[in-house]
Amino acid sequence: MSVSHSHSAEAHAHHELSFLRKYIFSEDHKIIGIQFLFSGLIFFLIGGTLALLVRLQVGFPKGINLPWFPISWGGRMSPDFYAMVFSMHATIMIFFVIIPLLTGAFGNFTIPLMIGARDMAFPKLNMMSYWFMWPAFAVILSSFFVEGGAGASGWTSYPLLASATMPAGEGFHSPASPHSGIGQICWLVALLFVGVSSMMGSINYMTTIINLRAPGMTMFRMPMTVWAMFITAILQSMALPVLTVALILQLLDKTINTTFFLPPGGMAFGNWHTGPGGGQTLLWQHLFWFYSHPAVYIMILPAMGMVSDIISTFARKHLFGYKPMVLAIAGIAGLGFIVWGHHMFQSGMDPRLGTGFMIATIMIALPSAVKTFNWLGTIWGANIQYTTAMLNALAFVAMFVIGGLSGIFMAATPVDVYFHDTYFIVAHIHYVLFMSSIFGIFGGIYYWFPKMFGRLMNEKWGKVHFVLTFLFSNCTFFPMHIIGIAGHPRRYYDSTLYRFLDNVQPLNQFMTISAFLLALAQIIFLVNFFWSLFRGAKAGANPWHSNTLEWTAPSPPPHGNFVQTPIVRRGPYEYGNPDMEEDYLPQAEPQPSGIPAPAH
Repeated sequence: MSVSHSHSAEAHAHHELSFLRKYIFSEDHKIIGIQFLFSGLIFFLIGGTLALLVRLQVGFPKGINLPWFPISWGGRMSPDFYAMVFSMHATIMIFFVIIPLLTGAFGNFTIPLMIGARDMAFPKLNMMSYWFMWPAFAVILSSFFVEGGAGASGWTSYPLLASATMPAGEGFHSPASPHSGIGQICWLVALLFVGVSSMMGSINYMTTIINLRAPGMTMFRMPMTVWAMFITAILQSMALPVLTVALILQLLDKTINTTFFLPPGGMAFGNWHTGPGGGQTLLWQHLFWFYSHPAVYIMILPAMGMVSDIISTFARKHLFGYKPMVLAIAGIAGLGFIVWGHHMFQSGMDPRLGTGFMIATIMIALPSAVKTFNWLGTIWGANIQYTTAMLNALAFVAMFVIGGLSGIFMAATPVDVYFHDTYFIVAHIHYVLFMSSIFGIFGGIYYWFPKMFGRLMNEKWGKVHFVLTFLFSNCTFFPMHIIGIAGHPRRYYDSTLYRFLDNVQPLNQFMTISAFLLALAQIIFLVNFFWSLFRGAKAGANPWHSNTLEWTAPSPPPHGNFVQTPIVRRGPYEYGNPDMEEDYLPQAEPQPSGIPAPAH
């Protein structure tokens, strides 16, 4: 009774808060998750617009004036502007869209609800983790308007291009070049704030999952979403400090003329600094990829957990190989720490060291295959409900398989030497990070939207959105494999200048048109999302007949989540028991009399 009374009192006190404290500077994990969701969707539009500019330049560098194409494009971008556009596209999509949506939005919203906690372990720290993103938002957006434009050194920000300082009149770019100007400083500062925000969230997630699980919620009764968020938080907490140090060192190189990443003597394109040097350019690559290869899994592991829950729910079956799935996520995360060197095969390394990186990279295919075949085992012979969330989850699996298979090619050093910095790499990263992650995000939005807002999204238009997104995303990115094999380099702003690329230019134009159609398809999602916020059919507490704890709370849940702390009696995937009237048995429901507990 004491727990129930404390919940009621806390909920009553919470409702007395002002609008600012309740919805803006909120300490409620659900509101914070929704804040991350809306912020991520806004930057998704910004990053997507930059992607269309990239495709427009690559597909039609001489201009476009087709009667059936809705946009008239008059001519070529400057090389510096194009470098800024593709650099900021990648930066925004990775650091301001995918990571905040997967870990910030869904992690915040789902973790306490799925483990039976009232809130995060540190609510104030949780609030700060969101508001530390706002300086990052402001700095990265303002960088477009500073002298020289935003950062233009790629999302990897490699020295010497990024960290050198160029006195007036020297170098092969103008003194206001974004490669080494104020825009690049803004890039570094923005990522530092993003890193602080992510570290706050990681500490909160780990502490909450370890300490605040409901009675009976053992580690191996946690849903896969929580396991994935937990392992992702461990990844963040171990890898992020390395990137933070690297960002600070490059910031010092650019502001007070230190030479952590600048070698002694002149630069390749003129004398870009006047100091004695003594730094190592490859040091940045080691520090950057020590974080950024695990970051690939930070951007995919949460989606793997979410997809596992969605597939089990709509297959109406127990998740096949639950414990191997947990161990596979841990294996992927562990191997992710020892393979950063495969991004540097062309940078030069001892072949014995390169062989170690190559073997470790190929080994990641093993736990990835465990997950893939377990997903297939879950849907094998199942009574599948083809909801929009389920379609997106199945698309995630398919896109992850394609992206993973192309990754095996690049793991082999001799093949990577050829593929490195071609469009084959662009195809791979978009299948893994854009198509897989985005289908996982869309699946999560359609799945948890009723719990977040108390209403259902329109299923008919959701399926139309899914079909168009699936079709046009494959039309946009799959041909990149083909032109990459043909030798089309990354980051070329006008491939028509090179005769050996003439044969692939029609594919570039096809991909550009497909990209615009893909962007138009997202209008359906946005209209469906915002229309459903106000006019969608009202959802009950458990519209999907799911077993996990969040569906035992009202939709949307009140402050404190649960009227009474749930007591967990079983795992999260007890579907399809033939002895029961219903085909599901929620984790907190008492075992019906006369019905044996499932032996899982």
